Amino acid sequence: MFSAIARIFRTRDLRRKILFTLAIVAVFRLGSFIPAPFVDYGNVQECIAANQTATGLYQLVNLFSGGALLQLSIFALGIMPYITAAIIVQLLRVVIPHFEALYKEGQSGQAKLTQYTRYLTIALGVLQSTTLITVARSGALFSATGGPALPQCQNLLTNDSWWAISLMILTMTAGTGLIMWLGELITERGVGNGMSLLIFTSIAATFPGALGIILETQGFNTFVMVLLVGVLIMGLVVFVEQSQRRIPVQYAKRMVGRRMYGGQSTYIPIKVNMAGVVPVIFASSLLYLPALVAQFNMPADGSAPADWVLWVQANFTTGDHPLYMLVFFLLIVGFTYFYVAITFNPEDVADNMKKYGGFIPGIRAGRPTAEYLDYVLTRITFPGSIYLGLIALIPLIALATVGANQNFPFGGASILIIVGVGLETVRQIDAQLQQRHYEGLIR
Repeated sequence: MFSAIARIFRTRDLRRKILFTLAIVAVFRLGSFIPAPFVDYGNVQECIAANQTATGLYQLVNLFSGGALLQLSIFALGIMPYITAAIIVQLLRVVIPHFEALYKEGQSGQAKLTQYTRYLTIALGVLQSTTLITVARSGALFSATGGPALPQCQNLLTNDSWWAISLMILTMTAGTGLIMWLGELITERGVGNGMSLLIFTSIAATFPGALGIILETQGFNTFVMVLLVGVLIMGLVVFVEQSQRRIPVQYAKRMVGRRMYGGQSTYIPIKVNMAGVVPVIFASSLLYLPALVAQFNMPADGSAPADWVLWVQANFTTGDHPLYMLVFFLLIVGFTYFYVAITFNPEDVADNMKKYGGFIPGIRAGRPTAEYLDYVLTRITFPGSIYLGLIALIPLIALATVGANQNFPFGGASILIIVGVGLETVRQIDAQLQQRHYEGLIR
């Protein structure tokens, strides 16, 4: 392993790409600590220190921003607007035929879809930064995390005039655009997918703090137990993420001019977890809505809130309630089937196979092939959805048992992204090493 790493840095081109990627990651992390204009940095730090073990509405967004959201930094929104925009554009392919036609055009069509994603990212950046500043201005930013209410948390901004708020919105939106550009730079000139690596960096940056809180609040024995459980979970996630059902495909021989084509065997890889982390994001975002609605329906005069507001706060705020866990699990299972049905179309795969003379041994080409692929996909998606639901429940179970917060590092969306991006980056480095006639990282 160490000799493989030494070979990486002896290869000039690969060394340059890795150092460039690390430099961009350093810039990204630096921007997460630079406060936006007219933000009281001292008050923000006191509120963060008082709410370290709290959980709540903004946990997922704060996780994906590497803690920059509650810092109210210039990179407060992180990569979340781009993720949301990319998912929306992908879902619109099902609704808008023009988007589906662009996707099938190849590189030129997908370049247009990427441009639409950029425009939507900026629009979502404006919307989300406006919402964030409005919540911070009202003093509800840290009260929405369920932590202790401090007087400092009511005065996070030093200037709340219209031009100051406009400048803050412009700064945070520009920060989102800059993050998007940094991610594209990594994709073009660095190693791996830039956006994925920035998400990886944001989540990995929260691990030391989360483990430190567990050590401080729960003691050394619980800390060691968490580490052991984390290693076990990571090994299981790697195993499942690498698991796939390979459907054999045979291509018939055909003559084109004087040349013979086809006659080769290959396979269609269907992963156990084809949906990735998207169902967890969908379910988390949907479950934040009841708590968000209840938060905005709290009486401003300090009177007793309505019964339904109290019920929502008791069952859908902290995440350690059994009803919350059950609904969260069922939503993940449902969204897994929904997302897989959108991203993998058996009819299109069967048509493409038929067009190029491919067939599954024992299955007729055309509609029978599509039905067989749909049958296999449905059966393999079921254990994949159960796996996603169980992994996503790990932080909630940790919250209910050992009192760890929902930023419990070894579970949920964080571990799925860490493992998925890590495996993909290692594959890309391995491929570049093998192109230069070296042994790869993977043996």
